[in-house]
Amino acid sequence: MKALRIGRHAAIAVIAAGALALTSCGSDNATGTAPAGGQTSGTKVTGTLTGIGSSAQGAAMDAWKTEFAAANPGATVQYSPDGSGAGRKALLDGSAQFAGTDAYLKDDEYESSKEICGPDGAINIPVYISPIAVAFNLPGISELKLDAATVAKIFRGEIAKWNDPAIAALNEGVELPDLKVTPVNRSDDSGTTSNFTDYLAAAAPEVWTDKSSGVWPASLQGENAKGTSGVVKTVTDTPGAVTYADDSAVGGDLGVAQIKVGESFTTISAEAAAKAVDAGSPVEGRSANDLSIKLDRKTTAEGAYPIVLVSFHAVCSTYDSQETVDLVKAFESYVVSEEGQQAAADSAKSAPLSSELAEKATKAIESIKVKS
Repeated sequence: MKALRIGRHAAIAVIAAGALALTSCGSDNATGTAPAGGQTSGTKVTGTLTGIGSSAQGAAMDAWKTEFAAANPGATVQYSPDGSGAGRKALLDGSAQFAGTDAYLKDDEYESSKEICGPDGAINIPVYISPIAVAFNLPGISELKLDAATVAKIFRGEIAKWNDPAIAALNEGVELPDLKVTPVNRSDDSGTTSNFTDYLAAAAPEVWTDKSSGVWPASLQGENAKGTSGVVKTVTDTPGAVTYADDSAVGGDLGVAQIKVGESFTTISAEAAAKAVDAGSPVEGRSANDLSIKLDRKTTAEGAYPIVLVSFHAVCSTYDSQETVDLVKAFESYVVSEEGQQAAADSAKSAPLSSELAEKATKAIESIKVKS
């Protein structure tokens, strides 16, 4: 195991060195073109990089920070999981060098980013793909089958008991309890909420009449808690409660729903989430290096799980100093690398980026440069 860890750190150092080489020539390499193989003599980056954002990325970020710092002893990555909205705000006001966000920057946020990040603004780089679980606390029941309309009714408070006929019709043979349904939502501005409500608005528009948003509709009653860990704890402590949360954070004591896709039900998994992402399309109106993805929530692709989040690192296209550019490029290059994606998968049950998407992400990272 020790030899394997040393090997991983060496690989991370090489990745970081390759990213550093893209900027080490200064104005002679302003385009950020990589040398052959993306490797150099092994120079390591130093300094402190600050990020704020998605709590869903928490487990993956812990792994990324640890491995990156071990391979680059003079470098530190600080990350505060205060929520996607807080992360985007911090990037836009200049208090963080990158934002972890479970929803790409909105059009107005992208325009605002040009003040901090230069004329091309911020770019969204996909780093983490994970399914969002519909997790519940029903003693003795570990799995239920649900369709989009029933999920929407549960979270709108239109289904009051777990033995409601709508749930029973989808779960023949399951002894459902006469227990109150307590929906639990995020109290903070959350990318997970944005992705979950985007699914409901697209897949069950006749029931979910609110627009997708990172802020839970104020008109809906129920319990709420801050962050992924907050909603999971509330549900764990409350029989009959149900929430939506990154699958990596859902403990073994909670049940998880299968979701109806087409005519069948899909079990939550990293592979099923990746299939749903493959059905997505680029967001229009962004810079050439932006990789925002619009997901198809109504996909009928067999084996796809549509309640999925693609979590991004929103970074500036230009920074004030070469040191910051070097750090951002080195860290993000590691994150999207095969080693970085495997570290996230091991710690957070996430789905690694496809080779095509990882290649696009690497190219986007290579374009980051110092303000002219």
